[in-house]
Amino acid sequence: MEIPTQYNPTETEDKWYQYWMQNRFFNSSPNEKPAYTIVIPPPNVTGVLHMGHMLNNTLQDVLIRRARMNGFNACWVPGTDHASIATEAKVVNRLKEQGISKDDLTREEFLKHAWNWTDEHGGIILEQLKKLGASCDWDRTKFTLDKNLSESVTKVFVELYEKGLIYRGYRMVNWDPEAKTTLSDEEVIYIEKQGKLYHVQYQIEGSDEYITIATTRPETILGDTAVCVNPNDERYKHLAGKNVIVPIANRTIPIIQDDYVDMEFGTGCLKITPAHDVNDKEIGERHHLEVIDIFNEDATLNANGLHYQGKDRFVVRKEIEKELSDINALVKIEDYTNKVGTSERTKAVIEPRISVQWFLKMETIAKKALEVVENGEIKFYPQHYINTYRHWLENIRDWNISRQLWWGHRIPAYYYGERMEDFVVAETDEKALELAQLKTQNSKLKIEDLKQDEDALDTWFSSWLWPISVFDGINHPDNEEINYYYPTSDLVTGPDIIFFWVARMIMAGNEFRDQIPFKNVYFTGIVRDKQRRKMSKSLGNSPDPIELMKQYGADGVRVGVLLSSSAGSDLMFDEDLCLQGRNFSNKIWNAFRLIKGWNVDTNEAQPANAQQGIEWFENKLNLVINQLDADFNKFRISDALMKLYKLVWDDFCSSFLEIIKPTYGKGIDSKTLEKAIELFEKLMQLLHPFMPFLTEEIWQHIEKRDPKNAITISTMPKASEKANEALIKQFEEALHIVSNIRTIRKDKQISFKDSLTLVKPVESNTKFDAVIEKLTNVQIDITNEKPEGAFAFRVEQFEYFVPLTGSIDVEAEKAKLTEELNYQQGFLKTVEKKLSNEKFVNGAPEQVVANEHKKKEDALAKIKTIEESLANL
Repeated sequence: MEIPTQYNPTETEDKWYQYWMQNRFFNSSPNEKPAYTIVIPPPNVTGVLHMGHMLNNTLQDVLIRRARMNGFNACWVPGTDHASIATEAKVVNRLKEQGISKDDLTREEFLKHAWNWTDEHGGIILEQLKKLGASCDWDRTKFTLDKNLSESVTKVFVELYEKGLIYRGYRMVNWDPEAKTTLSDEEVIYIEKQGKLYHVQYQIEGSDEYITIATTRPETILGDTAVCVNPNDERYKHLAGKNVIVPIANRTIPIIQDDYVDMEFGTGCLKITPAHDVNDKEIGERHHLEVIDIFNEDATLNANGLHYQGKDRFVVRKEIEKELSDINALVKIEDYTNKVGTSERTKAVIEPRISVQWFLKMETIAKKALEVVENGEIKFYPQHYINTYRHWLENIRDWNISRQLWWGHRIPAYYYGERMEDFVVAETDEKALELAQLKTQNSKLKIEDLKQDEDALDTWFSSWLWPISVFDGINHPDNEEINYYYPTSDLVTGPDIIFFWVARMIMAGNEFRDQIPFKNVYFTGIVRDKQRRKMSKSLGNSPDPIELMKQYGADGVRVGVLLSSSAGSDLMFDEDLCLQGRNFSNKIWNAFRLIKGWNVDTNEAQPANAQQGIEWFENKLNLVINQLDADFNKFRISDALMKLYKLVWDDFCSSFLEIIKPTYGKGIDSKTLEKAIELFEKLMQLLHPFMPFLTEEIWQHIEKRDPKNAITISTMPKASEKANEALIKQFEEALHIVSNIRTIRKDKQISFKDSLTLVKPVESNTKFDAVIEKLTNVQIDITNEKPEGAFAFRVEQFEYFVPLTGSIDVEAEKAKLTEELNYQQGFLKTVEKKLSNEKFVNGAPEQVVANEHKKKEDALAKIKTIEESLANL
């Protein structure tokens, strides 16, 4: 095939992706090979690709492609999450645009709109992942509302209820007034905000005395049912048993005493609003206080809000401030900074609210989930996330699993009466009727007499089953696929869902299969901009990954993203990184064209420089292959790519190809060319997981191959033997010699065509003399006699000389060397002064002092060399 002069990603990426798909290279089914399994962290079904997805899925693709080439039966399961709150919010907003209110629809009518939305927008992100090169088994694509996955959710709910782990209770919950649903503790984000602290006085009933409290939420005064002081507070002991009058509401409420009150904080008095604060609710229960709920679902005030009924809470906050001031109840207002709970999805300020909800007991299953991480069954990368994980599990509260939504898995509870306990839990309507008839001893009860719970389950209640349910391991716990692919191998995810998802998947694995769900968890960093801000659409600081791929190619973007993402560290994204990735692609392509452009001279014997270059590069390749294995074992994927980047750019392109390149106008010997192509193919295989499209294009151009012989299913190169690191070091010294000779040529304006002599001491390494001669056009003279009139330089402990040639400006050279000598002598004095300071020598760390001695030795050696050069001149 004719090789294009430039690599064009737009012409190759779709072509090769379709080729991989048509040949089903990504498909997996159980066989005799060991399984390597990854389940995708399912993105929202109506989501689109962002930079976080780009990083996460590139990492997964690198792992899965490498495993496939290492002989594993690689299975990457893709899919999407129904995302209850996010999707329902989008559907509700679209209905509003059409003049339709959700409240005017039946559940079935609303769900029809929701499915239409999902069918219209769902799956976009999965198609975008194909542009990235994601080698998922697309035949396995799952959706959390698929029939068998939904059946799994219902099944585990019933099982947990029957075990006594799920219960229905009247408790304080986090309420999102925009989504009009409860949230779990993990879905509440605490954001530091500037607010106000209102000091309000309550009149003691039957006196002119007042007691002052401080609150950040003056609107909740209308729900107060007590004022609380510490029983040991001498200031308020005389108020025991008395009442106060609630401002505006003019209700009489008791003054109670409780040790909860911190006497040193504020005024030492608390207003108690049991309906709207978790701590107040607990105090209220201890003192049997009345509970007055002042809010509607949308955080407007209800009838208990008196003349503020129907108004939004923040509007009321401003208006009640004025009313309190008008009736002289407002003592003062202070600026106040506190952390305010906000909804992770809608960003609305959360309202604590007492509500009947469904909960999952967490204490026992949390303990098991902690054990498997602490004993090393599941490994975290980076390890410091174990501390975060432990802290959450040791302080966990029961999981509120019910949501006031219609989009999602409906809770399988059926009610037949008005009392709290008048319900049954069952997988089907028929089973529910059977249980209800048994419980009520009423055989005449009909299905129509039962009413299924209106609420849906928390989205994460389906996601925590994901590694099991994608292989149908809940409904059919002993099927072939679950036994083969589970536990999965590695999980790649963000640290922001360590509680939402990672911990809960571990809990589910322990609970439903008595197995861990995965062996390793690699936490990626957060993608941030150059100002360290998290990339988001709202800030407008996130580029469109699809547009980036159009501009720089998928491989270029993949390289750019990975090079800046060390293990677990946040990624400071800069578009220049993608340019660097594209330039790397071009460098590889040009190297390929150079090799394929050489003509073979069958009469040409393999020169010594080629033999030496091949021996060095094969050792360097073996060294890097072993280093790559070590990096992947520690999930240091960015480090692995950087090693390959340097191996290809610096070692192969800049050094190896220059060493073996035939003389201008001549051909290359066949033996060297064959070895060059063999080594280049290995480099392409090593790079393939990182740069799948470019490497496949080159692989197919190198030689005519069978259509089934794709690089993506080729065998990953292994180190043929242990690398000779001493030889590699000798080569690096040889390159230092080359660099010094090139500097002399440049500084003295000596053409490369003019041959020079290099005088080497007998004791120095002579392993790569042919390479030095080829790269610098020198003749090597090995002797310990120092020539007169020569330029000198040092590499390691040896001194080398290049005798003068041609016409040079001696006075200019002497001036330049004298300037360098003066600098080195001044530097030496500075070092010697430091070393003569006993306080420094005795007080500084041993390594620091050793470094100063090394600086002194280097300076003395350089001074000696310069002085000899001056003497020669």
